[in-house]
Amino acid sequence: MFGGQTHTTNNRMELRAAIEGLNALELPGRVTVVTDSQYLKNGITRWLRKWKASGWQRSAVGGGRREVLNRDLWEELDDAVSRHTVCWQWVRGHTDHAQNNRAHELASAAARAARGRGRGGP
Repeated sequence: MFGGQTHTTNNRMELRAAIEGLNALELPGRVTVVTDSQYLKNGITRWLRKWKASGWQRSAVGGGRREVLNRDLWEELDDAVSRHTVCWQWVRGHTDHAQNNRAHELASAAARAARGRGRGGP
């Protein structure tokens, strides 16, 4: 299973992949999500609780507060996670980890397909 979108960011696609993977599970269960994204892992394990408690605001560089980026997807992920017991495992990208290599292959295929649609392709 893979997919893609045009005019998006890597961080949004990392979030979308976790959401779709968790939502694809028909029954609640124990799940290990393997990711090479520190943004995804830290966001869900360290930052999400603080963001929700602060009304989806985060500290801004130089002081002050700013809206959390990708809030829509963080909320979707929070909902998807709530149905499972999830362990988040970070792996360094591009280090010959079998699951990470497969994810990279699928992401590349999705990106190629999305570019093809942008030029009038399938």
